[in-house]
Amino acid sequence: MRWSDGCAELYRVLIGGAALLLCAASAHAEATPIPHGTLELIAQNQSIVAGQTIDLGLHFQLEKGWHIYWTNPGDSGEPPRVEWQLPAGLTAGSIEWPTPQRLGTSTIVDYGYENAVLLIVPMNAEASLTEQQPVRLGAKIRLLVCSHEMCLPGKADISLTLPAKSQPSALDARTADLFAAARKSLPRSPPQNWRFSLADAKDSFMLSANLGRRITQAIFFPLAESQIENAAPQNLQPSATGFQMTLRKSAQLVKPIERLKGVLVLSGGQGYLIDLPLSKPRAPKGKAATISGSTHYNSY
Repeated sequence: MRWSDGCAELYRVLIGGAALLLCAASAHAEATPIPHGTLELIAQNQSIVAGQTIDLGLHFQLEKGWHIYWTNPGDSGEPPRVEWQLPAGLTAGSIEWPTPQRLGTSTIVDYGYENAVLLIVPMNAEASLTEQQPVRLGAKIRLLVCSHEMCLPGKADISLTLPAKSQPSALDARTADLFAAARKSLPRSPPQNWRFSLADAKDSFMLSANLGRRITQAIFFPLAESQIENAAPQNLQPSATGFQMTLRKSAQLVKPIERLKGVLVLSGGQGYLIDLPLSKPRAPKGKAATISGSTHYNSY
């Protein structure tokens, strides 16, 4: 039996529509279950453009009382590990970690995220990437999801399918708010006129700051493990122009350090990237180290 031209045309339209629906469903797949939560791979843009960078996001949503970990997990745990499965012409950058929270008890303190968090991952498309339909971006995730009483290992295979285009890509309205909120939570470089210094005080590090104003609340998150005692009080002494903070050295610090890197969170929750050389003896007043505004947190 032969179809009429009209039937054949209708068939092509239906098949084309089904393909578009399938592509849309792949680009916004349902979240994958993980222990006490879900994980979804999302994109900021609707397509991939050769020679440009597209931001993907690992969107974690967790049940109340459960958390995942920062790049330095603190006294226990481990951060999510990602193994990307990408086509030729695409390369994943480093995870952009939002400012973490202090989690735990008076004796064990971890660094991580509760409720929901979006970890942004830039994806670089080579100029030689050819226009094609579609492009599948996949990742195998291993992670640890914990409460204050227990931890559960988890793993997930997640993917996202996007078209490759030659023209600039529009933002995806369904994910725009998530990416905007995630960027606000990223630590930033401190203002050029802020001054910091770090001194060795036997069993502690003394972090001094001149910010041009009085600071009454501050928390420091070290980028590297086993440098400071995570659960020890971070005693803060405010001054007219800043503060001095005592950071107790970790009992696991086996050799002297030359620099201390991390995120300094001030009142209001904004985090700032700091990278300080350790001075011996304590630097005189007026000789504090200057923090360069060109510090790149993700390259640590």
